Order: sequence, then C-alpha cells, then structure tokens
Amino acid sequence: MTTFPGLDPVYTNNQHLPHDQENQELTLSVLDYSLLTDLYELTMAACYVGEGLEKQQASFELFVRHLPDGFGYVIAMGLAQALEYLDKFHFSHSHIAALQGTGIFANAPDRFWSVLAEGSFTGDIWAVPEGTAVFASEPLLRVDAQLWQAQLVETYLLNTLNYQSLIATRASRLRDVAGPQATLLEFGTRRAFSPQASLWAARAALAAGLDATSNVLAALQLGEKPSGTMAHALVMALSAMEGSEEKAFMAFHRYFPGASLLIDTYDPIAAAQMLAQKVNSGEMKLAAVRLDSGDLVSLSKQVRSLLPNVSIFASGDLDEWEIARLKNRGAQIDGYGLGTRLVTGSPLNGVYKLVEIDGIPVMKHSSGKVSYPGRKQIFRSFEGGKLKADRLGLAGEIPVEEQPLLQIFVKEGQRVRVPETLAEIRQRTAASVASLSPEVRRLENPVQVEVEISSQLRNLTETTRRERGE
Repeated sequence: MTTFPGLDPVYTNNQHLPHDQENQELTLSVLDYSLLTDLYELTMAACYVGEGLEKQQASFELFVRHLPDGFGYVIAMGLAQALEYLDKFHFSHSHIAALQGTGIFANAPDRFWSVLAEGSFTGDIWAVPEGTAVFASEPLLRVDAQLWQAQLVETYLLNTLNYQSLIATRASRLRDVAGPQATLLEFGTRRAFSPQASLWAARAALAAGLDATSNVLAALQLGEKPSGTMAHALVMALSAMEGSEEKAFMAFHRYFPGASLLIDTYDPIAAAQMLAQKVNSGEMKLAAVRLDSGDLVSLSKQVRSLLPNVSIFASGDLDEWEIARLKNRGAQIDGYGLGTRLVTGSPLNGVYKLVEIDGIPVMKHSSGKVSYPGRKQIFRSFEGGKLKADRLGLAGEIPVEEQPLLQIFVKEGQRVRVPETLAEIRQRTAASVASLSPEVRRLENPVQVEVEISSQLRNLTETTRRERGE
C-alpha cells in the first residue's frame, strides 16, 4: 500500500500523521497522480457534493494574465502530460483511506467518497496545440466537465502547463537568437526544481527547438539520443593519476572519439595548442571542444585560430541575452550548453478560472485580476505568413478569415487526436515564432501584441458585471 506524508497542520490541529505513515522518499508514481493536488481542490469538491452541485457542467480556462518581464509571447507546452494525467485520473481505495485518515473530511458527506471511488475524467478538453505562440489573457486550455472533475484537475494542469510553457518559451527565444545553424544542448537537470521537473524541462526544450538533452532518462523516454561532453573532474582525476592534461584528453578521446573535450580546467589556450598539434600531425581527429569559463569572446577567437575545423561549444550560465552579446562581439562559437537560466527563472503566472457554470457565465471582479466570462475561442489572422491580429471571442462566434486556435483534444473523456511527435511540435514552434514580428520577438522591450476583444465578449462582460450589481 502507498503511504502518504503528514498534511497541513492547520487542518489537523497541529497533529501530524504517525511516523510509520511517512514516506521520506517522496517519489511520484502515476498511480498517485490524482492526489497531487492542493487540499482546497478536495475540500471544494466535497462541498460541491454536499450541496448537490458536483455534476453541474462547468467550464474552466487556463491562461496567463501577464507575460513575464521582457517576453513578447509565450509558447504553449505541457498538453501531452496534461492529457496523460487526465487518462489516469482515478482515486483508489488506498487514496480514499489516506484522505479519511487525516480527519480533515470528518464532516464531509458520505457520498463524496463514492464520487471519488467511482469517478474518472469524463469531460472535454479544448487547447491550443503545443508549440503555438499565445499572448496575455488567451486560454491555453479549457476544461468542460462536471464541476467536481474540473475543479480537482486544476493543480496538475497548472503545474505542467506553467512550467513547460516557461521552458519552451525560453528555448524558442534561445533558438531565435542563436540562429538555425547553432547546436543547442539542454544541460539543466542538476538545476531543475526536481527530478520530475528535469524531465519536463528537457521535453519542453527539445519540443521548442533545442537539439538534444544531457538528461539520459528524458532522452531515452522521448526516443531521442542524449548528448553531453565531459566535466572538469575527469580532467583533474586523470591528470593527477596519469601525469598530464594531455593524457587525460587522449584517454577520454580513445573511448569517446566523437565527444567534445573540455579545455578550460587549467589553461584553455595551452590546451588548444596541444590539441592542435595532435590534430595537425594526424594523431587524432577532434570533433569539438568546450569552453565553460573566462572571456568567451577572446578565448573562442584564439581557439578558432588554433583549431579552425573543430566545433567550439560554450557553456556556463548562458541565456538568450548572453548569446546575443557573444554574437554581437564576434565570438567564434558553434553551439551552446544551456542549463540554469533555461530551467529556472521567473515563473509563468498561468491561472485557472471558472468561466461558466450550468450555462451561466461567471467572472472574477477582483482589482487587477478581472477575468472574462463565458467559454472562449482565440481567432488568429495572418497576412503574408505573418501574424496580423488575434481576437478573443466567445466559443460560438464564427471566424471571419481567421484560424480558431483552440481545438478539441478530449471528448467525453476520450482522446480524439493522435499524440504528436516532438518533431511535429518543434516544427510548429519554429513556424509560430517565425510568424511574429521582429518587434514582438526582440529581447529588449518587446512590443506586446494587442489582443482584440470581440464585441460579443465585451457585451457579455458588461452584462455579467451588471447582474452582479457593479
């Protein structure tokens, strides 16, 4: 039986669960996905059941209120994992026993437990395809389902779409700045916020345009080939044991002749000179070298003069702004390893809001957090292959020479689309970014796309406000 750690003391009168029910490993199993939620999702669902509302049809939309500072767009990502989660959405007997054991639900209606035990996700999912550029207030995803189901899935959907969309957006910008010829490798596993996050980061980065990941598990699960170089530790260890940096390089090259050699453990120019002698004498065929520190502009130019036919990789806290700076200063770099700044940073503030219940449009009125009511659709128009305008309207509106972005992926709990490959998503990401103007794509003070609000949506918003006494 799966065991579960102690819950919030606010709800347990400061009494934790017994020590023998703790699970210090805190690993995530697909069998436990349904419990990976915030407590209030469950308490709200229990309340809905008590009030007889749990089966009312509800619609929730997941969108970004404001783009992160310095970003002109967001690349939607994470839908594949969201759909996998919904496929497995189920509360087992051990889940229910663990929840009952907390004491939190002592006053919840008995029927709440049968709803959980017998339930699965039976609703509809509308979403923009992964790799699509979206803007503030535009839904990345809409859930149309029974109220209790739509409520309980909020936390997981936000988790995967927020994080993967952030990584995909950063990755698409890195590709845009570095150019199509540069080799971009995802090196962020050791800096990602968790082992699970490292897998999602690798996937999102690959789907948004990076060439490979060093995360072996992620690569193999995705049907990709992992890629990496070497660390300073190997150079130091073999240099100490075998007598020189040269012997360290030759040993590694003997076993991995196509790998990149890290040359800045000691003196990168001296290392490049030594390797140049080996290459020029025909003693070795060298594919690439990597620089991880120092003045990358100056060092890369010197290394290029010594090793003109060898690829030069750079790493070390790089991001899109640093790559742009290196290119502007003429750095001779063919590829980049991206880690910390790719997989961390300011979070995406995606939110999940109720927009309709039992056919009644609803909206949030809080200052600075106003939401639009009703089920919506994004209508996008192009001119000469470039994005012309976006219109946010109601789901029932007719497009006028526009492309509706939200598409149905799940109907009554069943998938209606074949899962896409990373190659297909990567191609969409590239095309989506290419359709944006340079002003939207630029790193410094990007222009924010003004999303038009349709007249029908404006009228519904005003009507909803008046009905709430505003």
